[in-house]
Amino acid sequence: MNFASDNTSGAHPKVLQALSQADAGSAMSYGHDPVTDRAQARLRAVFEHAHLLAYPVATGTATNALTLACLTPPWGAVYCHRESHINTDECGAPEMFADGAKLIPLAGEHGKLTPEAVEAALADYTPGFVHAVQPHVLALTQATEAGTVYTPDEVAALARVAHAHGLKVQMDGARFANALVTLGCTPAELTWKAGVDVLSFGATKNGALAAEAAVFFDPELARGFEYRRKRAGHLFSKMRYISAQLEAYLADDVWLLNAGHANDLARRLGDGLDALPGCALVHPVQANEVFCELPVSVADALSAEGFTFYYWGGGDSGSARVTARLVVSWNSEPGHVDALLNAAGRHAAQAA
Repeated sequence: MNFASDNTSGAHPKVLQALSQADAGSAMSYGHDPVTDRAQARLRAVFEHAHLLAYPVATGTATNALTLACLTPPWGAVYCHRESHINTDECGAPEMFADGAKLIPLAGEHGKLTPEAVEAALADYTPGFVHAVQPHVLALTQATEAGTVYTPDEVAALARVAHAHGLKVQMDGARFANALVTLGCTPAELTWKAGVDVLSFGATKNGALAAEAAVFFDPELARGFEYRRKRAGHLFSKMRYISAQLEAYLADDVWLLNAGHANDLARRLGDGLDALPGCALVHPVQANEVFCELPVSVADALSAEGFTFYYWGGGDSGSARVTARLVVSWNSEPGHVDALLNAAGRHAAQAA
């Protein structure tokens, strides 16, 4: 029973069916095919933006790194949360593809940045000072690495600060669907209408096999992206196979239904764990990730029973408590959540 990551889940049957259909016959290469055209048209409809440019890419790291590279020169600075994926889990890819641009990590409770924190950080830099990198991008994560979400108003407030200082706003949307379902707003309200300039639109974690999209709401910002994607080795000759996944993912609300299922089970799991003696949520459960502090003995017992999850903090040097990260996927089984809660209840009672 695997709660390690939504990356462990398989692909949705409709995505696999779309791949099979795309495999029939031949099609022009490098994205000059009707499937890729339809995927872009569908993204334009979903985001209510007739002029956006969307580029299929196979991984979230590539999408983040390549979009950021379009927004900053080598001497630029990208402001992000210190726990963001671009700062902790992408092995320097954003800096490499941006030819040396610097990430500036900022603190914030529950994985979120505040306008005040961004404003304070920007106050430390003098425009035109040749000895320091210059601010160019504010990068947000939606949903955050803590499983929390930014509301449209919060995104807009951060974007106003960024734009007032001449920065562009990039959003890592690896779990964008999960955030969207929680908030109940439209994709447009959560992105370009709130001031987001570029979105790294994720599908892999929520039912695709390997498919993301770099979405530019201002086509001018996409200058150079196609060359950067080619140079990075991410211009797939048989692009239709990535595009087919995106098209199926967005059709018939597959992406929203998948995210809704994961979010519902995550809330069920979080509420259940939070009610147990000696257990407490570390962050609000607002998407499909649960962070719970619990006795090490309980975590170890769950692992021994076959529940897979990450020890996220604590548990070192004889510590009696640990934070566990448990992630629910689009195809997670309710019975597995119930089994984990039942087992955690037994072990928590023994540890109390």
